[in-house]
Amino acid sequence: MIEARGLTKRYGTTLAVDDLTFDVAPGTVTGFLGPNGAGKSTTMRMMLGLDNPTSGEVLIGGKHYRELRHPLRTVGALLEARWVHPNRSARAHLRWMARSNDIPERRIDEVLDAVGLTEVAGKRAGGFSLGMSQRLGIAAALLGDPEVLLFDEPVNGLDPEGILWIRRFMHRLADEGRTVFVSSHLLSEMALTASELVVIGRGRLISQSSTEDFVSRASALTVKVRSPELDRLRSALAAAGAELTDDEDGVLVSGMDSEKIGEIALREQAVLHELSPQRGSLEQAFMHITGDSVEYHTNLDADGVPDQATAGV
Repeated sequence: MIEARGLTKRYGTTLAVDDLTFDVAPGTVTGFLGPNGAGKSTTMRMMLGLDNPTSGEVLIGGKHYRELRHPLRTVGALLEARWVHPNRSARAHLRWMARSNDIPERRIDEVLDAVGLTEVAGKRAGGFSLGMSQRLGIAAALLGDPEVLLFDEPVNGLDPEGILWIRRFMHRLADEGRTVFVSSHLLSEMALTASELVVIGRGRLISQSSTEDFVSRASALTVKVRSPELDRLRSALAAAGAELTDDEDGVLVSGMDSEKIGEIALREQAVLHELSPQRGSLEQAFMHITGDSVEYHTNLDADGVPDQATAGV
């Protein structure tokens, strides 16, 4: 269990995290989302005692991180995949971590096998690809068999097989009753990985809810309709106040639910081939809800290409 209470962090005149309060429960994967500069990395660093909060606190299992005698046995974290000494082998890196927290050496081979690095365990970490470094970082997080796991951008550098692997792996960890807290910019992947979300912007909490509720709250009601008598049905729906948008082999109806559309189709004696509510995406919901909290905007032209006047701003 992670409990953040009134968490605030100032760097001079910059307010990076502003009175942030949320909980992360065990037994589920909780996604940590926010635009660039929202304060996600700062928050995770404060959780691990790497930065001291200006005010407020974070409790992990009811204790501050600094109070944990063997912290790797309680909390495992991957914040930066490349922090390993380049001349150390994967096994040597894990060995000194294990000794620092009184973790049995047999655990090293167990986690190397779990992340698929057994065959390269004796090679220098400096020669690892980003994907391999991510796997080593995950192995280090798992080393103490902790109940709480924090991951910052864990799928960076992973190929599709690796992304699928980490998604299933996180689900398995949560199914074991562990607390899994993961930050990522890949919203399509988070939609498949996280069942709960903590969303922040400009250092403040925007939302804490299930992923399904977050998307539903931000998505307008839209129903897809297909019918061989679409022209007649279209006129009746428009007359009833619905907004219609053409969609390949049918029409998308906004502002009217399926029941009302069905009643109108029956009245018009129009055959329906499809009547299905359309669920918005996590990406659409995120852009809608966090739009006012984005620090750096890029203007896009009609083709979705960054405008030359603002690209890189």
